[in-house]
Amino acid sequence: MRIPVNRKENRFMPDPRRVIIRYFDNGIDRTIALVERVLAMPEEDAESALMHTLREFCRRHRNITNVFNTHYSRVKSQMDSLKIPLTGLSEEKKLLLGSFFSLEYSIESAAFFNPSMVESPDQTGLEKGSIRIIVSFRATGEGHISSIVFHSGIIDSEGDMHFEKSDRYIEEAEMIKRYTYIKSSFASKLREMSLPDDIIENVMNRLGDEFIYGELLAAIKQTREENNKSAEKQQAIEEIIWLADSHYEVRFSRDTHISERVIFPVSYTERKGIEDARFVKFTGDNGQTDYYATYTAYDGNTILPKLLWTRDFCHFTVKPLHGQGAQNKNLALFPRKINGKYAMLSRIDGINTFIGFSDKINLWDEPVLLQAPKHFWEFIQIGNCGSPIETSEGWLVITHAVGPVRQYGLSATLLDLDDPTRVIGRLNDPLIIPNDEEREGYVPNVVYSCGAMIHNNELIIPYGLSDTGAGFASVNMNELLAELKS
Repeated sequence: MRIPVNRKENRFMPDPRRVIIRYFDNGIDRTIALVERVLAMPEEDAESALMHTLREFCRRHRNITNVFNTHYSRVKSQMDSLKIPLTGLSEEKKLLLGSFFSLEYSIESAAFFNPSMVESPDQTGLEKGSIRIIVSFRATGEGHISSIVFHSGIIDSEGDMHFEKSDRYIEEAEMIKRYTYIKSSFASKLREMSLPDDIIENVMNRLGDEFIYGELLAAIKQTREENNKSAEKQQAIEEIIWLADSHYEVRFSRDTHISERVIFPVSYTERKGIEDARFVKFTGDNGQTDYYATYTAYDGNTILPKLLWTRDFCHFTVKPLHGQGAQNKNLALFPRKINGKYAMLSRIDGINTFIGFSDKINLWDEPVLLQAPKHFWEFIQIGNCGSPIETSEGWLVITHAVGPVRQYGLSATLLDLDDPTRVIGRLNDPLIIPNDEEREGYVPNVVYSCGAMIHNNELIIPYGLSDTGAGFASVNMNELLAELKS
């Protein structure tokens, strides 16, 4: 028999009003023609056009002139490389030119789904028995490009959820360009990508034990200039740059509300989307709290598992995950070390659940098979729905399963606390399957979660609704654990 599940009234659906301004690349020929038209404008016409543009869009964005200035700088750099100098322009023409190379992008016009929930770093000003939470979502817009967005709320002592009203304003993070790379791990990933050893050594030998992006580009330039390389080795050099672009840091201003922050793809490795971030509150050996998220970067052809780290949800560091155990999708980090090692769930073959242990949080080798499909409603594949949750009875893992007609359902597994390779129990029936209201959407018949939490002996599960919206459900922990142990 299935365990009773309480579906909550809280719902999130796509809001097309939430837009950011992206750079609009119009192609070389059209760019040159557009620049020439603006340069030829009389100053009074340019000023009038700028006033019109600002009147139309200033209420839709904060500091829109800063964005126009940034986009003008990109155009100027492009024109400089073509020997078309932009000199002597008035501030009005600079801003106007930047506006022509700007476009609005609705980050969640298509879908707002696959949430993950963690305890917020800020627990001040709460009533007894309440907890402040941060919920991340996968927001998807035009072209099916996914990004990470956040909402904050409170679960009160009765288990009711109250979310802060989000504003229409959205802010992209500032990218920190001087990211420091560690040579040993960077070279290890290059070998894992099966690049030619001589190219790896040629580039790496020009660098110190730690290096920044500019130093790497200089080493690559020197390698290219040594002699003419084959097409294969030229491609290998491009892949080194591809890997370097997958490391970065971003930060938001502290005076932005968390619902205004969007982590939009900024590197080539994720230009087609940041998918299904699984956030976890991680407690280190020294008691330090960190927040990690595993997610899948997608460039349109290749996926790259990546790790995101933050302490305050303002400053984020992103880097790839390495090793045999960090292949495919569905990685989820345990919330603390086990027997002195980091632990991670994965699905390296796309079908079964694996578990791995490591001394390094970004290097995962020798995964062990943990769980295979057993019931008919999980015959296609199984996997985790977020990081394991520690209970007195064991590690609770919310899982997903795919069965007939590619229907996704949620279930649960219990692992031994000291030896999580040992399965204590798993449900014989799904915990949540799509009901009539949830099964219609962009991808029908799907419920999916990226991370739940326990509050006041209730398991709170945020979950996606057929890849369109998101809802929440709660389950009594006593009933769930009793069923798992039976």
